[in-house]
Amino acid sequence: MCTYLTEQIEIEGSGKGATGWFGLTNAQVYVDHPVHAQYGHTVNIDFLNPAGGPSARVAVELTEEAALALVDAINAAIASAPPGLASANQ
Repeated sequence: MCTYLTEQIEIEGSGKGATGWFGLTNAQVYVDHPVHAQYGHTVNIDFLNPAGGPSARVAVELTEEAALALVDAINAAIASAPPGLASANQ
């Protein structure tokens, strides 16, 4: 069952697509049918820059378990680094 519920946030960062690196301005997270992954539903994350057109997008399709493990890994990596090390204010 698809919920069509999408979490959207503004972000700052970079992503690498088929044409190289580009700035990221947005991210979307939703649970839906995957395009490529071989599962009925996945947690889909799109990193994008709408101003860059369709090629300025990096898409990820993860199982629920993989998505939760990724959240834990991100939290652990940030917690182990000196405070503010990856901040935009450096």
